[in-house]
Amino acid sequence: MLAEGKKILDLIPQRPPMVMVDKLIECDNHKTITSLTIREGNILSQKGYFTEAGLVENIAQSAALRIGWLAVNQQGKNKRIPVGVIGGIKNFRLYFLPELKSEIITEIIIKNEIFNATIITGTVKVNGKIAAECEMKIFIKDD
Repeated sequence: MLAEGKKILDLIPQRPPMVMVDKLIECDNHKTITSLTIREGNILSQKGYFTEAGLVENIAQSAALRIGWLAVNQQGKNKRIPVGVIGGIKNFRLYFLPELKSEIITEIIIKNEIFNATIITGTVKVNGKIAAECEMKIFIKDD
């Protein structure tokens, strides 16, 4: 475990109630693995399930967590955490909505990185079963 709890807030620009990651399990230049336990009252849950919007936001925040982790660990703790914006989502597939109290494990793989644009694939699993996956283009805002 690389980070969890309040340490996550030091690595991403999002703030409660919009935080959709709670653990950073693994992170390097190519792959990142995060988790989120879906709790009662999660703003992106509805009728006992985590929504499609929640799954997309979880993938995006997993990518943001990667950028924050790399910024702090490669450039020092005083580095400002970069802010990214979703530039596009491609081939989103929803297989099922995770239930409340589920722990989702999200894997981000970097397909391509050039200048301030990154293309990732994101896969969200619950108990080893794929709940959702997509390709996402993310742009990092310049300082």
